[in-house]
Amino acid sequence: MKRNLPLSDVYRLIEPGPVVLLSTAKKGRHNVMPMSWHMMIDFEPPLVGCVVSDRNYSFGLLRATRECVLNIPSVELLPKAVACGNSTGRRIDKFAEFGLTAVPASRVGAPLVAECYANLECEVVDTRMVNKYGLFILQVVKAWIDRGRKRPRTFHHLGWGRFMIAGRTVTTASRKR
Repeated sequence: MKRNLPLSDVYRLIEPGPVVLLSTAKKGRHNVMPMSWHMMIDFEPPLVGCVVSDRNYSFGLLRATRECVLNIPSVELLPKAVACGNSTGRRIDKFAEFGLTAVPASRVGAPLVAECYANLECEVVDTRMVNKYGLFILQVVKAWIDRGRKRPRTFHHLGWGRFMIAGRTVTTASRKR
């Protein structure tokens, strides 16, 4: 039997994708924050919408520089991602504090996180919904993947310290491109 679900818990049912590490940089200072509120908007060019709260240090950096990297970690980085989310870049260098490696990107000033299996260099292309919703529209301008890592398992935020780990992959009948 179904029961009432508090509206404050709805997001836990439709969280869209894996946690990513959003990296930014301004005046030589790097920052990284975990983010799970993102969505694909278009395919070519790839557009990603992401919500960053104006309470986060990364919000000001992203707004000012209009560029970032979406770094996609596997489950091995879960403890470091949580630690990054439980601290602020206003006070500490999260890369140094949590043992992450900043690698220069090729198209944007924000760094890649070397430990992540994929990295998406992005430019902000639309800010019309930033003031009201914190929603930035990003265009991926360069993508990197470690093809040597077979079937990396991502993690998905369910709220309040709970995560789901991506599991087995299934294939169904589908038209291929």
